[in-house]
This record gives sequence, structure tokens and C-alpha cells, in this order.
Amino acid sequence: MNQPFITFGSPDIQQDEIDAVIATMQSCWLGTGPKVAQLEKDFSRYKLVTSEQVAAVNSCTAALHVSLIAAGVGPGDEVITTPLTFCATVNAIIHAGATPVLADIDPLTLNIDPTEIARKISSRTKALVPVHFAGRPCEMDAIVQLANQHQLKIIEDCAHAIETEYRGQKAGTFGDFGCFSFYVTKNITTGEGGMVIGKKIEDIQRVKILALHGMSKDAWKRFSDDGYKHYQVVECGFKYNMMDLQAAIGIPQLARVDQSWIIRQQIWQQYQQAFADLPVQLPMEPQADTRHGYHLYTLILDPERSPLSRDQLLDAMTKRGIGVGVHYMSLPEHSFYQQKFAWQPQQCPHAMFAGRQIISLPISAKLTAIELQRVISAVQELLQG
Repeated sequence: MNQPFITFGSPDIQQDEIDAVIATMQSCWLGTGPKVAQLEKDFSRYKLVTSEQVAAVNSCTAALHVSLIAAGVGPGDEVITTPLTFCATVNAIIHAGATPVLADIDPLTLNIDPTEIARKISSRTKALVPVHFAGRPCEMDAIVQLANQHQLKIIEDCAHAIETEYRGQKAGTFGDFGCFSFYVTKNITTGEGGMVIGKKIEDIQRVKILALHGMSKDAWKRFSDDGYKHYQVVECGFKYNMMDLQAAIGIPQLARVDQSWIIRQQIWQQYQQAFADLPVQLPMEPQADTRHGYHLYTLILDPERSPLSRDQLLDAMTKRGIGVGVHYMSLPEHSFYQQKFAWQPQQCPHAMFAGRQIISLPISAKLTAIELQRVISAVQELLQG
């Protein structure tokens, strides 16, 4: 216990980020401005889309919310998504005025099962929100086929999937919108932040208006050296814009995205080898012709063979100075959704089982070789009995 605590999801902040933040503060341009525009440009280049197809916002939750609205989702509509996701996914659907509908996961990939999506489509279904869980791409061919067949919008939740690819195509570019997270634990961080990719430029133009109070021009354009620009409030929007202070962190983070991905891939592979004989379900290996984002490394305990319950393992790891996570308890486990929608965990049995047995281990690019060995040794000692 004399060893330093290993923080789960600790961001890899280097001198470039620190220097960029200082330079931004010295410039006195802290709000939405040239740094945000630069991050949008850099992200569009990484995702192989045009700079007019991206919009930076202050969270992935905001990205999902404004994307749903721009997709025409509203009261009376149903939106199908996965039960194994963070609450923000369904909260954004609720905030848009629609009703979330859950389709169970594939027990091996832990992603939403297209067969279950097909079962849940009704006359009220307006959109699908697939979540690329842990960085593994969903079966986008099947999902796109369903959307085309039933004339549904697709809003990809890519909070875990910045680097993810499916059959050579970047995650977030299959649907009408792709929503990304730059939260502190994500593969690229701006502290808080997010990004939207839109298939249509006019949709992204509306996203940008929605994300800044419904105003027709952002702050940078209004107060630039070219002179003051008058604006019109064209609809009732939200306060979802990203600041230059945030973007200053994200620009060098994005520049190292593939370097960091390689580090996490190596950690993921070492975990796979080290835990192969333990009473757990390892993450399935990445499917052929895909790129896994390696955002999370999750083990699912075998309750029949494991000497510890999942929660006992969480406590034991924490006592050893190792931060761990749960991604996620299935959404029907939460009291709010039980009360509002009468959801019950057994309605999504695969997500229920995974959510009750799953544990996430540190996989940050900041993790050192010594820290990695501490994690491996602790898991082996606790689960070998």
C-alpha cells in the first residue's frame, strides 16, 4: 500500500498540452475561437471527412442531443439503442422528447445485436443509436441495412470509438451523425468535450446553431478582426459550445492518437495473455477487417467458477491501490428507468448478465510497465483462488 494509487482512466497529459493551454491563456481568447476551429479541422482530416462536416461541442451528451434534434427526432418517436451503455445515451433521447427502446446485446461482442434491433422496430421508430462498446465496432452493415429498409436515421454513439474502423470505414461516418467524447478518461481528452460528424453539411450547420443558443454566428465570427458581425437567433438552442482552452488540450492529443492507440493495444494484448486461464470471459478478439479502439478492457467473471463476486473483486482491487470501473450496469438496473419506462433487467438478459459480472481494468496510454504488472499480478492472485 506504499505504492501510488493507479487511477483508472488517467489521461496522458504531456508538455505539448500544457504549453498549448498557457499560450491560449496568454492570447486571452478562451471561448470558442481559432483553437476550436483548428481541432475541428484536424479531426475532420483524421476521420476523412470535410471540415464542413464536423462541429465541436462541450460533451458527447451534447453531441447526441443536438444530433437527435437535427435528425428530426422528437415527441412521439421511438429510438432504439443498447442497454449496455452510459446513461447519457438514453438521457439524450429523453431530452429530445423521444422514447428510448432497448435492444439486447450480443453476449460475445457486447454490442447491440442487429437481430434484436429488428425485433424492436415499430411504426413509431425514428432512429437507431448504436454504441461502439469499448471501442469495438458494431455490425454496421446489418444496422445500415435495417435503417435503409425502414427509413430510419442513425446516430452513432462513438464515445469509445475515436480510432475505431469497420471494414475500412471510420466509425462515426456510417450514419447520419457520429458523436464522440473527449471526456477526461477517453482516448483523446479535452477535459470535457465532444465532436459531431454529420453526413450532410446542412445538418452540421444546424448542429452548430443548436449548440450556441440558436444563434446564426459563433463568438469568434462575431468578434474577429474583420469587425463585429450581427447575429440572429433562429431557433431555441443550447449552451453546448467548446472553448479554445479545451481545444488547446485536444489538438496535441489528437496528434498522438495513433501512438497512444498502439500503447493501449499492447496493454490489451498483455491482459489477454495473462488472464487466459482465469475464470472469466475475456474480450473477444477484434473481428477481421475491423480496428478496435481499445478504449476499455473488460473482464466478465464466471460466477460459477470465480472465487470472488464482481463487487468483491472491485473492493479487493481498490484496496490494492488499483482503480477499476464498471462499464456498465445495464440501464434497466437503474431505478429512474424502472419507474419511468417499467424496464426490468431480465428484459435484456445478455446485458443484465454482463452488467452484473463486468469489471474494467486500467488501459490508459499513461500506464507504465510497472503499473501494468501490478494490475496483472493483482487480478491473477485474486481470481486464481
